[in-house]
Amino acid sequence: MKSDASTSAAALKGAGAPGRSGEPRREAAAPAPPRLLLEEASDLLVVHLDFGAALEACERALRGLPPAGGPAPAASMEVKCSLCVVGIQALAEMDRWREVLSWVLQYYLVPDLPPKVLELCILLYSKMQEPGVVLDVVCAWLQHSDNQGLPEYRAVAELHLRRVLLPLGRMSEAEEFVMGSRAFGEEQQEEVLQAVHAAKLQLKEKLSGTLEAQKLNQEGSFSHKFLSLLTLLRQLWDSAVSRLLSLPLKKSLLAALILCLLVVRFDPASPSSLPFLYQLAQLYRRIRKLTLAHLHPLALRD
Repeated sequence: MKSDASTSAAALKGAGAPGRSGEPRREAAAPAPPRLLLEEASDLLVVHLDFGAALEACERALRGLPPAGGPAPAASMEVKCSLCVVGIQALAEMDRWREVLSWVLQYYLVPDLPPKVLELCILLYSKMQEPGVVLDVVCAWLQHSDNQGLPEYRAVAELHLRRVLLPLGRMSEAEEFVMGSRAFGEEQQEEVLQAVHAAKLQLKEKLSGTLEAQKLNQEGSFSHKFLSLLTLLRQLWDSAVSRLLSLPLKKSLLAALILCLLVVRFDPASPSSLPFLYQLAQLYRRIRKLTLAHLHPLALRD
């Protein structure tokens, strides 16, 4: 019995020890702690520039942390914030910056967002000229009472004002935010309001310049159309004149008379048109005399 007990105890004790062949027996590998995965993700991001693997390491570590809204120790919250920062950088490097906000909100509720993560999101979308994506999230975060006592609250408020509200042209909303926010003192309110007024003037100048450019474009298009019409009329007139000159003299005068009748639209039988017809007949006789006088010397020379 002693030998059996000692044998079983030795077997249990040496379950993880190397066998006779010298090879250790492999057990199921335990998942790496989030802090080690954070170091691995940082190394993949900065040193190896493997952004996809860095994002995957961040997601594996985040799955091992408490879910959004749940209680968690301060150390875990710090690691979680750093993992989100690395993941945001990896997404931006892969040109997947549009997914950043939705990716972060998988692991945080809006009021629980760390200021560092929120600031990074504001700067990213502001740089990509789409600050409206984070407008609602930042407003909700700033209005939450638990966040108004944080030391980073003022920095987030200034970023929200300068990188979100002013670029979006929300001037009245920016003024109300400055006057009603606890983040700015009296002196700071004056400075920020001056910046808001300056941005408002720039916006008005920009709008007036846009309207003037539109007017100039409209005038330019009208003048271009008018010149095109004049060019077309000139081409039609030149073609008509060349056509008349190519015809014999009598046909040319007859065509000119018909053209005058069509254009002027007068009645040849009315008394008011007799002077015009008389002058036209005299003009025809003069042209005929000049033509015959020009042709007569040529006939004598021949």
